[in-house]
Amino acid sequence: MGDASYHGSCQCRAVTFEATLDLDHTITCNCSRCQRLGAVLSFTPAEKFHLSSGEDALVEYRFNKKMITHRFCKICGIEPFAQGVSPDGAQMVAVNVNCLDGVDPRALASTHVDGRSV
Repeated sequence: MGDASYHGSCQCRAVTFEATLDLDHTITCNCSRCQRLGAVLSFTPAEKFHLSSGEDALVEYRFNKKMITHRFCKICGIEPFAQGVSPDGAQMVAVNVNCLDGVDPRALASTHVDGRSV
């Protein structure tokens, strides 16, 4: 697939975004949050992510080491993305592929990450 542009949103569409993602490199994670969400994640540099609408509808949640800002819609409760810093110091966005228009995340060959043991 390689890099392509995608449009996404929360369920109620109060939060919308555009992102350039490589869906050949998605992950699933078994940490206490991702497993419960059923999240399929695609990571992209912050400059390849644009929040189109809904900044005022977003709230954040941080847990464990509080290194990742989980952003979710205060209206419908869906987490379309999270923000953090990669090991090399770059600002990154983890997009919840379940929130992308026209994408079936279950059809992707995601890599499983053992976040529970980290």
